[in-house]
Order: sequence, then structure tokens, then C-alpha cells
Amino acid sequence: MPDAIVFVLSGGALCLAVLLAVYLRERALRKTQAMPAGLQTHISLPHQAEWTLYHNPFSLCSKKIRVCLAEYEVDYQGVIIDLIETGKYQNISRDFLRVNPGATVPVLLHNGHPVYESHEQVSYVAEQVDASWLLVPKDPVVRECMREWLHKSSLIGDDPIAAPEATAGNAVPGLTIPIFASMVAKIPALKIFEGLLFHRIKQRAVFFFMMKLAGLSKTMTLRPVDRIINRSHQAMTAHLDDLEQQLISSRGPWICGTQFTLADVGMMVIFDRLREGDWLQLLVHNRPVLEAYWFALRRRPSYQQGCLAFEHPHVSAATAELVGLKQAQRWPAGIPH
Repeated sequence: MPDAIVFVLSGGALCLAVLLAVYLRERALRKTQAMPAGLQTHISLPHQAEWTLYHNPFSLCSKKIRVCLAEYEVDYQGVIIDLIETGKYQNISRDFLRVNPGATVPVLLHNGHPVYESHEQVSYVAEQVDASWLLVPKDPVVRECMREWLHKSSLIGDDPIAAPEATAGNAVPGLTIPIFASMVAKIPALKIFEGLLFHRIKQRAVFFFMMKLAGLSKTMTLRPVDRIINRSHQAMTAHLDDLEQQLISSRGPWICGTQFTLADVGMMVIFDRLREGDWLQLLVHNRPVLEAYWFALRRRPSYQQGCLAFEHPHVSAATAELVGLKQAQRWPAGIPH
């Protein structure tokens, strides 16, 4: 074999070896793992305020804790963390993985101790503030009703799309796929590829990469996407049926009766996501009880402070694109609209 070819091959092998070494080192510095829910008293992180919130404008769970903090009028230092949908995988950066090795938002710090998972965070805040009763009923029967519906509004598990029937929170991600597809179409492929290298949940990164390659219109015609959205739609319809009956039974205006509770915080952000995905006309506006409930939710100052104040331009653009597809009658026939 000529010396020149040997040199080129050996040089190529050396480059590959260097790249592999760099990748392995970076992966070692970006170790991810599932973290237990709730307060982690054994972890102390740098902080400047009593309450610090690492959150994302678009994240459903971030919306929930922001609304809760607004309802209790808790001052907090906010640190915005980008997800790939809003521009980049900041949640798998070295700095953020020191805050949460699980690579998820939101993370709530109280005096430097992290609290993971939004359903645990809202309950923790309620336990720590003086006026806990504002969102947590004193009556044990009503309090149990609140806890049941707080669970029903929560995202459960690493792959909620696989179980939309479990909770209304789990039915949301499937209905969010059109928004995801619109948003990631504008994200450079190289940034999405980073998730394939370092994200703990690889199938999520793969799904985003496929949507990026396909684009919104083609993504919506894919049979697996059609099945996911239809299943999520059916599940959400059933969850809203239950909510409608609960509001009738409690005589409203809130889930547990006359008191606005953590259960309504959880449901508020689900309705807001239905707004962003242009699902309200199909799922809510033809139901007077749910329409009145949504109207009451929108009138809470916390809705403005926790949801609308953080509206991301990528989300607004995605909503407009979805509305435009439907108006132009270019929405796939097999998907409800």
C-alpha cells in the first residue's frame, strides 16, 4: 500500500480516535439519571434567594409551578432554561445537570435544596407558606378531592404519550405534537442531534429529529402520529367528560366547589396548552360548563402572571401556523380539528 494512502488512513483513524475521546469525556461530564420526586434535603446548590425556579416558558409543568407561586404571591428568582423546542438543549448542559441530573424542568430550589416534579413542587410550596389554606382546603374530604384532581392533571412517567388514559396531563403531549413539529422545524438539525448524544430519553430526541426532517405538514400525515393524536384526543375527551361531571357535582365554579385549589392550578395549564394547540373549539367551546370554567380560569391574575406573561414567540408562531392550516383546509382528514 502506498505510503500516502497509509498516512491518510492513519490520520483518519487518529481523528476518529480523538473525536471519540472528546465525546466520551463530554458524556462523562453530562451524566444523566432519573431523580426522585420531592424535596432533596441532601442536595445543596448555590442560590441567592430563598426561592429559585429553573423553568421554561413553554413547559407545561413550568406553567403549573409559576401559577402556583403567583397565587401564593411568592417572590422567586427565575432562571429560564431552554428546551430544544424553544431553541437548544440547555437542559442537558453541564451547568443545568448539576441542578437536575434528570435533565427536566422545572426545578424549584428552596434555600438551595431542589424539589423535583411539579406536582410535588406545588404541594411543597403550599406546605411552606403561611396561607396554605388559600389553595389547599381545610376540610379533609374536599382536600382529598383536590389531591385526586391534582394527580389527574399531572404528567406521570417518562413517556406519558404511551399512557394518555392515565391522566389529563398525560393526554396533553400527544395533542402537542403539531406544536412540537412546527417549532422544531425552525431549529437547526445539529442542535437536535445533540439530544441523540446526551439526552437521557433517546426516543424523545429521535422523535424530534424525525419531525425536523419531515416538517409539519408531512409529520401530520404519518400513521404513527395520526394514531398518537387520535388516541390522545379520545383520552382527553374522556378526561374532560369527568371534569365536566365534577364541576356539575361540586356546583363550581371550581373543581372542588367554591374554593380555587391546586387542582384548578393543574387544570388551568392544561386548558392553556389546549389553547396553544388550537384544540379549544373541538374540546371545550361546545360544552357550556367547561367554557364557563375556562372563562373563570382566564380571569385569575395568576393566569396572566404564570402563563401569558411567558408566551414564547416560537409557540405563538406555531399556534398561528396550525390555525392557518385548518383555515386553508390543509389539515389531515384523519386527525380531529
